[in-house]
Amino acid sequence: MSSNNVSVVLGHGAWADGSSWAKIVKLLATEGVRAVAVPLPLTSFQEDVAALERTLERVSGPVVLAGHAYAGAVIAATRNEKVKALAYIAALAPDEGETVAEVFYRAAPHPQAPKLAPDAHGLIYLPGDAFAGAFAQDAAADELAVLAAVQRPISPACITVPVPRPLWKDRPSWFLVAEQDRMIAPETQHFMAARMQARTKVHAVDHAPLVTAPDAVMQLLREAIQVVQSAGV
Repeated sequence: MSSNNVSVVLGHGAWADGSSWAKIVKLLATEGVRAVAVPLPLTSFQEDVAALERTLERVSGPVVLAGHAYAGAVIAATRNEKVKALAYIAALAPDEGETVAEVFYRAAPHPQAPKLAPDAHGLIYLPGDAFAGAFAQDAAADELAVLAAVQRPISPACITVPVPRPLWKDRPSWFLVAEQDRMIAPETQHFMAARMQARTKVHAVDHAPLVTAPDAVMQLLREAIQVVQSAGV
């Protein structure tokens, strides 16, 4: 597939960094699509949006903007005209005035979901055993080791502020619902995807399909890229 001038910008979730998108970046590269991962500091919602804006400044041409988990809220906060489509990968999509925490806790947690609380520095880390138990239960042992080693804690300031009007109200959006997700309830994902009127793909995958089911993620991204290409924007 020729990418023309379409780029894909990738936002990582809480307790992750840009390396969580490594398999997707490699697959996009083999298809001639440039991908850039946003280095989200996870220190506050405003600082994460600012990091996204700085990344978008570095990218030319039309953009498919993808977000995993928490980053779903971040990608919807930009107003950059380069962004022509949004892709949600087991992501959170609060509506205007909602907080990330409100949608995250909308449904009862999975029995194996970790208990989350700030540490002495006010940062929320994922317990080490939660990567295998809930974050990416389908990942291989070496993949789990990397996820745990590079995890980036998230500040409550990321998830407790009301978000602005989300860009998914004004751009076409896609949503991969992860039916085996133990972090964000599949029920909540279906609710958000329907509310967004997103083009929805449902897969029996865990919370981190960008690591454990990259082909499913690529199927969704290819469709979004093709729509942007066809629009000639």
